[in-house]
Amino acid sequence: MSIIPVYNCFHPVLKKKTENIINIDDSIVKLVDDMFDTMHKAEGIGLAANQVGVSKSLLVIDIGYYNEKYKGPPILMVNPEIKYFSDEIYEYEEGCLSIPSVRDVVERPKMIQVSYYDLNMKEYNIEADNLLSRVIQHEIDHLNGILFFERLTPIRKTLLKNKLRKIEKGQYEADYPMVLPDGTLMQPKKTN
Repeated sequence: MSIIPVYNCFHPVLKKKTENIINIDDSIVKLVDDMFDTMHKAEGIGLAANQVGVSKSLLVIDIGYYNEKYKGPPILMVNPEIKYFSDEIYEYEEGCLSIPSVRDVVERPKMIQVSYYDLNMKEYNIEADNLLSRVIQHEIDHLNGILFFERLTPIRKTLLKNKLRKIEKGQYEADYPMVLPDGTLMQPKKTN
């Protein structure tokens, strides 16, 4: 297990739809382990495979790692697909490991039904609401080439424009390694 670089939101790998996984092999199992390690190191609660440069339909979630109120186990989803969105919408602040230091309020359906596979290619269908629903939707957006700031209201997008320009140019610091849009590896900032 190891920490792998997270890709900057303006890297091309994050703008295209990922490919479904047909077979689970050792490289996918290792990727999952590395994704959990990377997500925990970066203090995130969700991570999609394309955020670490792998254009496969795979995501990991571990809300309970940093949120004691959440009692659910870590989740791994292969080829996830949302089957149903509730009509009830709610707003909540989101952040993203590919967009360091940027958080904003995003409207999303409160409840979803999602189907996915595990590493044994066993199918699951679950209903998720509140924070789990939000994280699943955010990560599936990544798998579809959509970033959370693209879901903001026009005024909120305008307010973020300068921050996003700096991120695109690599003018920021992160506590984890990142790959810039041009492929340059940016090392984490030094901590005391």
